[in-house]
Amino acid sequence: MSPEALASEFASHRRHLIAVAYRLTGSLADAEDAVQEAWLRLSGLPREKTEQIHDLRAWLTTVVGRLGLDRLRSATARRERYVGEWLPEPIVTDVDASIGEDPLDTVVRDDGVRMAAMVVLDRLTPQQRVAFVLHDAFNVPFSEVGEILGCTPQAARQHASRGRRAVADAEPPPRASLREQREVLERFTAAVLSGDVHAVARVLHPDIVLIGDSDGKGRTTRRTMVGADKFVRFFAGLRRMYPPDAFAAARPVLVNGDLGMYLPAQPGGEHYRDVDEHVQAMTVHEGRIVAVYDIVNPDKLRHLPASVTRAGG
Repeated sequence: MSPEALASEFASHRRHLIAVAYRLTGSLADAEDAVQEAWLRLSGLPREKTEQIHDLRAWLTTVVGRLGLDRLRSATARRERYVGEWLPEPIVTDVDASIGEDPLDTVVRDDGVRMAAMVVLDRLTPQQRVAFVLHDAFNVPFSEVGEILGCTPQAARQHASRGRRAVADAEPPPRASLREQREVLERFTAAVLSGDVHAVARVLHPDIVLIGDSDGKGRTTRRTMVGADKFVRFFAGLRRMYPPDAFAAARPVLVNGDLGMYLPAQPGGEHYRDVDEHVQAMTVHEGRIVAVYDIVNPDKLRHLPASVTRAGG
């Protein structure tokens, strides 16, 4: 196979590889690095070695799986030093943008990359996550999963089974239609802008969960907050800390395929605090918001498309 033909075939698998790597790592940067590294390893093989690869998609998936496992293990060490809660890096797209050629357009259409689903994956061990994602989501045989994990196929099957049970125990509600999400978000936004805490409360599920991710580099809750009462008190506090019109700059975006909000950074002025850049993912179920994922860590907001940040500014 000529170098040009090899590059063309690799490009045809890029969307699949990005999807695999993101599901494994929860990081766009790590996913893109893993896919690029897979290409470097493939293109660096002697021609006779590439001709021995009978299923290039499977070969590349295995390479990305190994790289994803390495990054998961290093992420475990990083999280020990992380300030506050850790959330996956969001995939943010414009609400009104049409499906394009970007591989991420395909990734976000999968229910398995919803923020709520990715948060559940973060609770698994690296071995469980790799085995569960590769086998259950991408049909990789346990013989190959075992090679990636350095264990027998039987042990790989056990890792996947444990991961499957953990995911089932914490399974988020099914993805609501975009129409329902939009209706709920419009009611929530109107309540926030009016400052009506009672109207805010009516949009929230009684057991709503709020998780903030900042690594100490932005302002959000550092501990998981559970319950509508706590959320409303938290919201009331924000109204006192930030300019009255700060939340008017927020605009709807798609976050991992679900409707969410983008809030640009803004100066506070007078006695108010500056507003940090936020991306908020939301989970809607039966007409109410059941979870809010507030991402403020600037390191996780580097991949925001210009169409979102320009319109939000």
